[in-house]
This record gives sequence, C-alpha cells and structure tokens, in this order.
Amino acid sequence: MRPPALSRATVDRDAATRESPEALDRAWQTARVLVVDDQARALMDGTELLLLDPGDAPDGDRLYLGAKDGQAYFAVAAALPRRLGAQAKGLRDVGALLSDRDAGLLVHAVGLANWHASHPRCPRCGAPTASARGGAVRRCPEDGSEHFPRTDPAMIVLVTDGADRCVLGRQAIWPAGRYSTLAGFVEPGESAEQAVVREVMEETGIGVRDVAYQGSQPWPFPASLMLGFTATCDADAVPVARDGELEDARWFSKDDLRDGASMLPGPVSIAYRLIMGWLEA
Repeated sequence: MRPPALSRATVDRDAATRESPEALDRAWQTARVLVVDDQARALMDGTELLLLDPGDAPDGDRLYLGAKDGQAYFAVAAALPRRLGAQAKGLRDVGALLSDRDAGLLVHAVGLANWHASHPRCPRCGAPTASARGGAVRRCPEDGSEHFPRTDPAMIVLVTDGADRCVLGRQAIWPAGRYSTLAGFVEPGESAEQAVVREVMEETGIGVRDVAYQGSQPWPFPASLMLGFTATCDADAVPVARDGELEDARWFSKDDLRDGASMLPGPVSIAYRLIMGWLEA
C-alpha cells in the first residue's frame, strides 16, 4: 500500500534539541512557525502552509516539530492571524494535497495542540501542568510527574471475499451514499489483529480470516493511530449492521466502486488507500 496521506513526513523530530531549553531557544530564533487553531486549521498560501517568522507568531506554547536541513520548525496553538491572500484550511480538507513536509508538520502540530488543550491538569493531583521539552511533555509543578501525549490505537480493515467484492459500512451521520471500511478501537489486553476479528463480528456478524497488516496513519481527531489491515471472509457471508454503530453494511463489487455507485471516503483517509490499493491490485 502506498503511504497514506497523513503518514508522509520529512522533518526530523530531533529529540536531542527537545531535551535542551537552550537549544530550543536558539532554534526558535530562526525558526519557521506554523499556527494552528482550535478547529485543526492552518493558513494556506496557495497549496503550501503559511509559515511565519518568530517575531510574527502569536503568543502561546512553542511546540517543537523538528528540523530539516538546518531549518527548525515550531507550532503555536492560537487564533489564526490575518494574512492577505491566505486561507484557513483544515487537515481533513488539504491533508492529501500538501507536500510530504507540510503534511508531516501539520499532522504533528494538530496532534500536539489537541493533546495540550485537553490535558491542562495533572491526572494525579489536579494541579495545572506546564508544557515542557518543546511541547513533548506536560510537567506537574506540584508532584513533579511528567505526562506524555496520548495515542489511541484503532484498527481499520478492508474485508473482501478474496476476489471481486468487499464489505463496506456506513454511519448515519455521514453524507448520503457514503460507505467506508470497518473500524474500531483496540481494547486493553488485545492485539490489533484480535481487534479486527472482534470488531468485524460485532459490527456485521461476519467472521474473518487471513488478517494482514498493510500500514498505519496518524489521525489526530483527537488522538488516534489507525492501523490498516485487509482480511477475507466467506463469499456467501451476509453482512448485517448489528451493534448500532453502523446504519448499513453490504457487499460492493470493484465495478460498483469504479462506477461511483457509492461515495468513497476522502483521499486523506487510510480507508481510501486500502480501497484504492485493492482496486488497483
């Protein structure tokens, strides 16, 4: 499978610089700064992210994104500044259109910004925490504990009959006609492969086999890591939406999908990559 849209990145996250406040201060002086707002949007200059000089960046925690070819990159979570000709765009809208560098910067920035916004206090004592190590940690000043960004593993799977058909489902909140691959969170004490088998059975009543890992993609809405799989089931299996998560689940042939009989997920999603990889195989 080709790399999903949000799995592309070229900037070194540079853990060594994060460990040194002095090095972070030096990096900030000549950095390029990405501003993200509370709707996971950034400013676009045409098809590229609009990156600011440090002196033009709004106030906020300096979230270190890393460096490439000697150029440091930071993000600041704040209201987007006004820039003539620039447009505010969300990661879902432009993630698949960005360059590898910009895709990696924006998904990293959105993921960090979401985590900092939702974890302002120490889970041990309730005291307000402070950003540390360039935003890679939040530290409690009361008990000295350190807390790290949360990532929730989730599986997403394209189930096929091993030939010309696949099973897709739809949620009621999606646009009319849209269908996608099956997905669900990995539960405690469960492998990702076990989650594939369990979730497909819970959602559609189908038993699957030949579970095969295909690739992964960060999905910071708010903090998931999507683990992509394929699996096969019996050709005479009858998918039924059973657990209330799906409004419908049914078979689609390759011709159905090529002819546009359903609305596929957007190209920013790993679901799109799984489906297109199967169609092109």
